[in-house]
Amino acid sequence: MANLTTIPYVPQTITVHLGAPDAYAANVTVRFSDYVKNVASSEIYPTWQESALTANILAITSYALNRVYTEFYRSRGYDFDITNSTAYDQAFVNGRSFFDNVSQLVDDLFNNYLRRPGFVEPLAAKFCNGTTVTCEGLSQWGSQNLALQGQNSVQILRQYYGDVEIVTNAPIRDISSSYPGTPVQVGSTGPNVVVIQAELNRISQNYPAIPKIPVADGIFGSQTEAAVKAFQQIFNLTPDGIVGKATWYALVRLYTGVTALSELRSEGQQFYAINWAYPNSLRQGNTGEKVRHLQYMLSILSAYIPQIPRVAVDGIFGPSTRQAVEAVQRYFGLTVDGIVGRQTWDVIYDQFSGIETTSLRNEIAFPSGDGNASVTAGAFSQPRYNRSTSMQQFPGMDLRLGSQDPISQEVIR
Repeated sequence: MANLTTIPYVPQTITVHLGAPDAYAANVTVRFSDYVKNVASSEIYPTWQESALTANILAITSYALNRVYTEFYRSRGYDFDITNSTAYDQAFVNGRSFFDNVSQLVDDLFNNYLRRPGFVEPLAAKFCNGTTVTCEGLSQWGSQNLALQGQNSVQILRQYYGDVEIVTNAPIRDISSSYPGTPVQVGSTGPNVVVIQAELNRISQNYPAIPKIPVADGIFGSQTEAAVKAFQQIFNLTPDGIVGKATWYALVRLYTGVTALSELRSEGQQFYAINWAYPNSLRQGNTGEKVRHLQYMLSILSAYIPQIPRVAVDGIFGPSTRQAVEAVQRYFGLTVDGIVGRQTWDVIYDQFSGIETTSLRNEIAFPSGDGNASVTAGAFSQPRYNRSTSMQQFPGMDLRLGSQDPISQEVIR
């Protein structure tokens, strides 16, 4: 989608449509923190337990940020970011006052949001009151009941949303259109081209007439042009192979749709979907996002290959990252020099990609761990999976009804 190359941010302001999307109604632009205070004061009770209030505020914030991040309404031609219709979004009463304790909590939390581990987009954290209306998502009255039972806000959120983590201190800036301002076409290079290529490749899974672009390399060549033209023909746009504003937002809209990014059960925008093309050699002393990409892949491999030591995902290629690279090179029979050239990068990516697509997305085989998560905005979250040291080789005996694992003693039923 349009924000593939950016870490989600909290907007300074948000524009609210005072009605259903197509209703003739006014738009109001308010500070984002005031928007959250307004919705929280309209949706929940100030007398509730603080953990319930916190859980609800994080859900409200995340839902609104998802609307901004996916450009849900703006990609459809609307001039607002969210509505105040509870049939579509969340309650907002223009001009209302705020509860003092709710206001204080929002000031503390408004640039924090929820996401699923490994996903970039803010969670579309849907909710309902849980009494007159029920839904898949957080029950507002249910959250209060859980709080009264002693659950903290993270426990409450995971009760309803499953494995989520809290991004803290997200960057704050003005909302800006994702469209780069000028058409993207043959000869263009850079992050905007990567966005287009990633979107087209994912959309093509649902629309096979769109040819795949072999590598999202940020270079707008003939293969990207052919994919753009096919997309334009399918969706009744001028098939000129140029990504102007209309085509750009059609891509955003379709990408959001096929990945369900604006839904609670989203396919998810994963950071490594941006561009895993070979970045030129990396070595000790390098820093930046490509080092973070490398470290994230290494951290996944280390969970499956004991010979590869764990590495922090901090964007700094230091001695520990070099040791992990050397371990990979040694394990896969490459020249052991601690430098990530093309061959080493390709081996790491191939192994990582295989693990990610066959294992990490399988919640049955790899259920998420229970550790409390609080991550800094922009940082990769470390994968948390319940691992067993006996999950590597055939145990030497048949497994049948009544068998027990010698470590966990969990009976197979």
